[in-house]
Amino acid sequence: MGDSAVSKWAAGMSYGPVLSQTDLYLLNTDLQLNPILQGTSGDFHLLFNLVTGSTGGFNPEARDRDIPFTAKDEPATLPRVSDLIIVTELSPWCTIVHNDRGVTMSDVCSTIWKEYTENYITEAEFMSLPGRLQEQVKRVSQNNQGSGNWTQAMYYGTPAPNRYKRVDWLRDKVYFDGLVKKDMYSVARLGFKAPNIFVMNLAS
Repeated sequence: MGDSAVSKWAAGMSYGPVLSQTDLYLLNTDLQLNPILQGTSGDFHLLFNLVTGSTGGFNPEARDRDIPFTAKDEPATLPRVSDLIIVTELSPWCTIVHNDRGVTMSDVCSTIWKEYTENYITEAEFMSLPGRLQEQVKRVSQNNQGSGNWTQAMYYGTPAPNRYKRVDWLRDKVYFDGLVKKDMYSVARLGFKAPNIFVMNLAS
């Protein structure tokens, strides 16, 4: 069984066609999510940090040894799809992972990382947070940007920038903790459900 499970998700192009969003609707296909993205792969648990973008992992049976993330080129789903839509209950944003040749594990991690570190929270989004959470986001932003620059800024009296990255919104929940299907939540958030919409769990 181990061999067939491994070969089933092996990287490569020897799979059926890549399904578009339209194909998914027409065929009403159920997607199988890569076990690593579900957190159900017995010998590899993905460690993906949304602040740094670093990916690695460990074997739950031998937690003392780090393992490289060698499954980067494996397909994220079977059948393969050109788009994955990812939301999380911890933020208001929707991440669309796109690859015409089929979304891979690497696409998922790099797109989520860029989505949260290259985009800023708008003023309206920031003001929608209760005051206590606004203060937490400010503190987390300082930590995420590294203390060295901030010490200098405070010394010279330079005001701290009031622009915060999306990853700061997550506060301490910055570790990827798997994707799950939650159709009712997808409908509530996006107004529709689809086989390629997944909800991302995050952990601290």
